[in-house]
Amino acid sequence: MAKKSRLKVGVDVPWVASWTEEPMTGAAPCPTVDGELALGQVERPGYGLPLYSKNHVRRQRASMRDMLCPMCGEPTVVGDRWTLLATRRTAGQLRATRFRASVPEDCKDEQAVLDAGTIAPLHRACADRSLSLCPHLKSNPATELMAFPATSRISPLTILAPPQVEHFRRNPFGQSASVLAVGLLHLCGIV
Repeated sequence: MAKKSRLKVGVDVPWVASWTEEPMTGAAPCPTVDGELALGQVERPGYGLPLYSKNHVRRQRASMRDMLCPMCGEPTVVGDRWTLLATRRTAGQLRATRFRASVPEDCKDEQAVLDAGTIAPLHRACADRSLSLCPHLKSNPATELMAFPATSRISPLTILAPPQVEHFRRNPFGQSASVLAVGLLHLCGIV
């Protein structure tokens, strides 16, 4: 078992990042998605090495659901929600993708939206810190600091539940059928 890192979670390493001592655990009901079946992962932030480009699945879902800053893990408020890698689209463009569930039905196709993907909004101070420290953000030409809209919509991204977790249901013929589990959540801001 790895010892605790000197790197501080929420300061040196984003709160939402996975660590090498946090293996996946399979699928089980999860409060981050109202008890629905979701992928799980061991909770040991700060142990082992940080996996900067790999979100911890439960912390990612919690950050989306509760609008927690992915950098520090604290709640954000309307007026202090910022995004760095969101893409401007129209509702119609987003509906034409696999993320169509992120667009409210009452949005007209020409309505502007901000596709934040799987990254919740950050506090302005955390966004500035991320921009100053993260080599990926510094080198990415798509990085742009944008205010996040007050209105947003979250939708689940699902995968087949891992078979070793034994979350299988029987169909009417007595055969096992795999079920879907929520992996991450997707966020769309309505401009």
